[in-house]
Amino acid sequence: MSENDQKFAEGLLQYLNDSPTAFHAVKNAAAILTESGFKELKETEAWSLEKDGRYFVVKNGSAVIAFTVGEGDLAKEGFRIIGAHTDSPGLKIKPGACTVTPDGYVKVNVEVYGGAILQTWFDRPLALAGRVIVKENGTLREKLVQIDKPVFMIPNLCIHFNRDKNEKGSCNKQTEILPLLSMKEEGMEKDDYLPALLQDEAGIKKADLVDYELFLYEYQKGIFTGKKQEFISASRIDDLSMVYAGLTALTEAETGAGCQVLAAFDNEEVGSTTAQGANSGLLLHILNRICKNLGMTDEAYFQAVASSTSISADLAHAVHPNYSDRHDVESRPVLGGGPVIKYSASQRYATTALSAAYFVEACERAGVPYQKFVNRNDIAGGSTIGPALSGLTTIPAVDMGAPILAMHSIREFGNVEDMVYTSRAFLAYYEGGQR
Repeated sequence: MSENDQKFAEGLLQYLNDSPTAFHAVKNAAAILTESGFKELKETEAWSLEKDGRYFVVKNGSAVIAFTVGEGDLAKEGFRIIGAHTDSPGLKIKPGACTVTPDGYVKVNVEVYGGAILQTWFDRPLALAGRVIVKENGTLREKLVQIDKPVFMIPNLCIHFNRDKNEKGSCNKQTEILPLLSMKEEGMEKDDYLPALLQDEAGIKKADLVDYELFLYEYQKGIFTGKKQEFISASRIDDLSMVYAGLTALTEAETGAGCQVLAAFDNEEVGSTTAQGANSGLLLHILNRICKNLGMTDEAYFQAVASSTSISADLAHAVHPNYSDRHDVESRPVLGGGPVIKYSASQRYATTALSAAYFVEACERAGVPYQKFVNRNDIAGGSTIGPALSGLTTIPAVDMGAPILAMHSIREFGNVEDMVYTSRAFLAYYEGGQR
């Protein structure tokens, strides 16, 4: 691995470790963009865009759209868009935060966010992060919180009381995944425990606390592993690895004739139909606003959209060494084989022959291998932002992603080289020809 590749890998691991929630992922993305000369724009303020300018917009603190303004005729050159998502499956604390059992255990009341593999959350030290809304001096303010300590645990039931556990495997989402916080303390009511934790560890006063969006996350940090340290084992590889690959490509790319765009949306894991999700007007509003700010007519804006292409960057399923029969006999991506183009006749993925072709060209220009994937006919597989991204904008999209194992586990597993290959392909896509 070259020095640049090693730097990318270390940066990726740091980004994963530093971004326990979508809010932190966007905060850290904004810092990377700012350091690379991008200027933050506010939706509520007037914009004044310049040719060769670099800008980004944050939505809800959990989505970010960054873009460069090209030097050519945008109506003819269009937008080159890479879309990814900032959220990951996990456990979110409910408004009724804690409960105290008759035996004196203090448990946290959580709900499942997205399609998490729940068994992987058991017997692991868990920490807390997210966003709180406080009222200070009569004004509502947003604050990020990260209590990076092993505060919570979901203990498994011993095998002696659950003899068929290895055969049954499943768990009840309502009753069996309630993390243990502490034992009951004298003088404490159930509604006191979370505010007390926030005050002690984050300085958030109970009297100021209005509401919160808080998630549990694995306290153990991601690592490189394998005989040659060629693998990465970490939380939130899906999909922060693609966000980071896009950030790296966008900040390194030479400004092109058209606009280069990175759109990192929130809430993909729960359907994307939010103000900050891909299945909203967010991206279209930004693209339209760019064109109008550059003095383009409606007709020119429609031309720019029609001249654009996009990439939906999410992770792909590598063939599992212990479950190889779950893949189609002729569609078998492997770790280390490069980014994977994903196809679906039912349009769960947005890839067409045309959109696949421009991504293949980007891979070839970058000198990286690529693979192709389609589900078995009897396995539905997952979904992505691709159909929403393409359907709302009418811009062709290719669905692709680096191959990984253990997708949606608390700790996912991939090959470092695939992440490097993906970032190189993204850079070539931004800097290369359109179609």
